Amino acid sequence: MAGYVLSCCSTVDLTHEWLGRRNITYLCFNYQLGDKTHKDDFGVTTPPAQLYAKMLAGEGVKTSQISAGEYLEHFERFLKQGQDVLHVCLSTGISGTYGSACSAAEELSRKYPERKVLVVDSLAASSGYGLLMDKLADLRDEGMGVEELATWATEHREKVNHWFFSSDLTFFVRGGRISRAAGVMGGLLKICPVMDVAPDGSLRVKEKIRTKARAIARDLELMEQLAEGGLDYDQKCFICQSECLDDARELARRVEEKFPKLDGRVEIFPIGATIGCHTGPGTVALFFWGKPRTQQ
Repeated sequence: MAGYVLSCCSTVDLTHEWLGRRNITYLCFNYQLGDKTHKDDFGVTTPPAQLYAKMLAGEGVKTSQISAGEYLEHFERFLKQGQDVLHVCLSTGISGTYGSACSAAEELSRKYPERKVLVVDSLAASSGYGLLMDKLADLRDEGMGVEELATWATEHREKVNHWFFSSDLTFFVRGGRISRAAGVMGGLLKICPVMDVAPDGSLRVKEKIRTKARAIARDLELMEQLAEGGLDYDQKCFICQSECLDDARELARRVEEKFPKLDGRVEIFPIGATIGCHTGPGTVALFFWGKPRTQQ
């Protein structure tokens, strides 16, 4: 049994049950829907369908990161029990939560000099962040120590490939990621931009694909080009989606058909509220281990 705690944030976009099975603890991001504040708790208090329905009806949404005080309280309860902590954060290219976690860790290092709180920037998001946590849990269970695991995460995080598309650009426009004119034109031409996560952990549009069917096919082509081992890829693959489960299932079916050596079935998860507030419904994302982003 590891003498340390592996921790993350709810923006891994997995499920409470999945994290429990992997013995990973977590903190919840917050978001505001209308005039009420909610926890991004994997849809337990506000199911995704309800969130997106309200967003489409014009209700305002705003996300907020975890504060240094929340991190301090979270980390300290494990330090009091004599355990070290490795916490992996949502990408700094998307959120400033890494800075808050580091501030809390620095403060606690003075109070508990005999203990360690290590904080790593995942440079990942959503279930890609979750795929990284899955691998870290495997390595922890195999006996890797906390410092060695933190180093491994830093050295391998860019190998988590993120490829996603959206068939509804409404909330990308509202969030300023796509111009209003481009959003209108994209809707008329049925353009589904194919996006990824850049080496610095930020989101970027890589290609503009016409029609959802072609976007699904393009994601599959990219996995064939970039996955470790190509068609012999034998690691895990995660997909997440925002109220377009049929599209996610079709992509998963094609991945399983194309890559027969996969480690288990493709796992599909719902996009959580923090990420979903920015993507809205209609987004499908594919995650796998592959060529480092700096080499793509």
